Amino acid sequence: MAERPTALVVGATRGIGAQVARGLARAGYDLALTGRAPEALAPVAAECGAWGAQVSTHLLEVTDVQRIPEVVAEAWEARGGLGLAVLVAGVIEAERPLWEVDPAELRRVIEVNTTAPMLLVHALAPRMIAAGGGRIVNLNSGSGTRASEVYPAYSASKAALSRITGSTTLAGAPHGLLAFDLAPGVVRTDMTGGMPMHEGRTDWTEPEEVVELVLALGSGDLDAWAGRMVRAGADAVETLQEAADQLAPADRTLVLQPYGPEDPLA
Repeated sequence: MAERPTALVVGATRGIGAQVARGLARAGYDLALTGRAPEALAPVAAECGAWGAQVSTHLLEVTDVQRIPEVVAEAWEARGGLGLAVLVAGVIEAERPLWEVDPAELRRVIEVNTTAPMLLVHALAPRMIAAGGGRIVNLNSGSGTRASEVYPAYSASKAALSRITGSTTLAGAPHGLLAFDLAPGVVRTDMTGGMPMHEGRTDWTEPEEVVELVLALGSGDLDAWAGRMVRAGADAVETLQEAADQLAPADRTLVLQPYGPEDPLA
């Protein structure tokens, strides 16, 4: 019997993280799931177990920097290794200009959305490299690719996350370690449902579209997109595969746009 694939899902108690966990379980993965509350993790773990997955649960507040390497070690041991990690946990600040947001709120967004995944990669990468490789999917956002008058910390955190993804891939690819940015589109969750900018929205991204891309990224079918962003609701696995041969080095990455060929930064 073929060995079952294994995955870590960080932030699996609700929303996109829970949907990803269920989708991976249905696809035959054994799982390590993290969350802040055991009572929230338990029902997701039970659902995944009903699909035949072996599931371990690990309590993690991602701002607890001492706990992050401990959880990675626990999850790795529980599953006998991790071939895939999907880092979902994220928060957003109030919909206001930077100077109208409480500094503590700004700081928490950076800690959760940027510092935590950076430290998770820091803990995961050596283990994955020693095991022959692995894939890390960072839940990113189109908000990180452009400036906005509101959500400055969220946008900054996701732009920084893209650099973590790209740097991980450049350093890790020779050792079999790849990282990807996955923008989920606009899935109806507690977070998006509470954002004024989405009030009245009817064109939500289906969670199944996110799961489809996670599965393709985890399987290696989209390895050509390592270090780059893919977006649920806009990208399909087949079209991404077809476009893979056309990719230029900077495609789907954050770059500085020169003002013309005479720009000294071009």
